[in-house]
Amino acid sequence: MSWRRRCAHRHPVHMLIREATTEDWPAIWPFFQQIVTEGETFTFPLDLSEEDGRDWWLLSAPNRTVVDVDDAGVVLGTAKMNRNHMGNGSHIASASYMVDPAHGGQGVGRALCEYTVDWARAAGYRAMQFNAVVETNEYAVKLYRSLGFEVLGTLPEGFRHPTKGYVGLHIMHLAL
Repeated sequence: MSWRRRCAHRHPVHMLIREATTEDWPAIWPFFQQIVTEGETFTFPLDLSEEDGRDWWLLSAPNRTVVDVDDAGVVLGTAKMNRNHMGNGSHIASASYMVDPAHGGQGVGRALCEYTVDWARAAGYRAMQFNAVVETNEYAVKLYRSLGFEVLGTLPEGFRHPTKGYVGLHIMHLAL
C-alpha cells in the first residue's frame, strides 16, 4: 500500500509514502541518529548503534515501517507501526515517527501520522496508543491532538531531557 498526497503547508511538496526497505536505511540513518543522539524526543539509548537502530526501526509484518519520499526519491521521514501489546491487548496499535530536520515544517509528520492512523483502521485495530510522548515535544503533541488524540495521563518526570531536566511523558490515545 502506498499513499500519495500533496501537502500545501509552507513549502508545497509532493510526497509518496511507501513501504521502507533495507535499501532505505542509509538515507534514514543520518537523521535517525541525529534525533536519537539529541535525546529530546525518544526513549532510545543515546549511543544506539546503527545495527540496533535498523533492527528496532525496520519492522517485519504484520508490523510495518514506511518512508515518505519526495518526487526525486529523497527520504523526508519515516514511521513504524505496530501492535502496542500482545495477546489480549493486541487490538491496540502504536506508531513512531521521525522526520528529517532538513524537511521539517513541510507536513511530513502530519502525512505520516495520518497514514498510520489509516493503516491502523484498515488493519482492524480498535485504537492507537502512544506510550511515551515527551511533553516538551510541543509540535508532536499539537499534531497528535489536532488528529484527535487525547492525553490519558502523564508520567511525571518520566523523561530526562538534556536541557529541560526531568519532564513528563504523555500517554496518548485515539479511538478508531
